[in-house]
Amino acid sequence: MPRLSEVIAALETLWPAERAESWDAVGTVVGDPGQEVSRVLFAVDPVQEIADEAVKLGADLLVTHHPLYLRGTTTVAASTFKGRVVHTLIKNDVALHVAHTNADRADPGVSDALAGALGLRVLRPLVPDPTDPDGRRGLGRVCELDHPLTVGELAARAAERLPATAQGIRVAGDPDAVVRTVAVSGGSGDSLFADVRAAGVDAFLTADLRHHPASEFMADRTHSPLALLDAAHWATEWPWCELAAAQLDEISDRHGWDLRVHVSRSVTDPWTAHAASFTTTHASGAPN
Repeated sequence: MPRLSEVIAALETLWPAERAESWDAVGTVVGDPGQEVSRVLFAVDPVQEIADEAVKLGADLLVTHHPLYLRGTTTVAASTFKGRVVHTLIKNDVALHVAHTNADRADPGVSDALAGALGLRVLRPLVPDPTDPDGRRGLGRVCELDHPLTVGELAARAAERLPATAQGIRVAGDPDAVVRTVAVSGGSGDSLFADVRAAGVDAFLTADLRHHPASEFMADRTHSPLALLDAAHWATEWPWCELAAAQLDEISDRHGWDLRVHVSRSVTDPWTAHAASFTTTHASGAPN
């Protein structure tokens, strides 16, 4: 049975901490390097629900995509929700390790898993990592479809193949426009709009698209029309958990560790319901 330090060393070969963005907080948050590890749980969010699931499962290690403490803190008191997570994990000997933007930039990484879930063929990174001579690492991915789809059909495919959320898939652009190439980025992606334009794709699927950046992007008539597909943040990153679990399974088999590796199916997207707007024939404009 491997020690936590051995498992973490293996995970660091997949997602080296030095490849994370400078503002990020990745790596081991809690855990004794000498403790033995037999069961590992992967999840997107280090929230209380997931900590409780790890305890119930008997996991020795919880690996999440999102950091617990992205910014500094002065307390881990159990009266705070993050402090309660820390207390739950430590009391039950569950280590926590985070792979965030270092997993985004990896090969394969978060956006490769997203592309795979959507049945897309990855062509190259959207924003290549300049330190990768092979040009395979980086943020986002530029992909092609197995056969052309309309924007509406691509949105329906995404809604069907990504984990179900209250939001579903929002679309900006002509639903009948034909899509052959797609850029994808797991998580918040509107900071990549310039790179998406430069990639020359027909559509961009990501999450957390804000009103003003999306409005300005769609209103830019100096470029060819390009559709935006906005999925729930959690849904675009959850496929990485399955990819990461498979990677650790392979490492475990190679080292003879016999780890039991699990992926949480708990939906930790914060939005729980959606009420669709009713169409109207009135021409009086928006309500006052």
